[in-house]
Amino acid sequence: MEASAPRTVDQLLEQYADSHRNPTNELIHCICVPAIVFSFLGMLWAIHPWVALAVVLVSLVYYFSLSVPFALGMVVMTALCIAGLSLMPAAWVLPASLAIFVVAWIGQFAGHKIEGKKPSFFDDLRFLAIGPLFVLGVFFRRLRIAY
Repeated sequence: MEASAPRTVDQLLEQYADSHRNPTNELIHCICVPAIVFSFLGMLWAIHPWVALAVVLVSLVYYFSLSVPFALGMVVMTALCIAGLSLMPAAWVLPASLAIFVVAWIGQFAGHKIEGKKPSFFDDLRFLAIGPLFVLGVFFRRLRIAY
């Protein structure tokens, strides 16, 4: 009996994990990646809420093609982001999103300095979309949720 081939999501997460082995860098990513998702959606929300929702829907199609459990996790993550944005005064969304985006990226690069490895997306932009799945993977492992 042949072993089944690794799923694409597993391969992507393993490649991503290669530059995220340091526990401090992992913790930084678990804080900064959701902040980046929130702030990116916030910048899109500032253009128009439908723009943010359209990007969420397109990204969810990609995530569902990789893994249903991860896609459902992203549904929750993005729903929380959209809920938070919808509760913010409109005048705060763009400045808060820009500030969070900058601070979170500084955190990301500090984490990679600690790790001693460059961010994965320098080699493949697809890893910008895999970062949130990495964070969900950390969360799933801690809760013993199969993915």
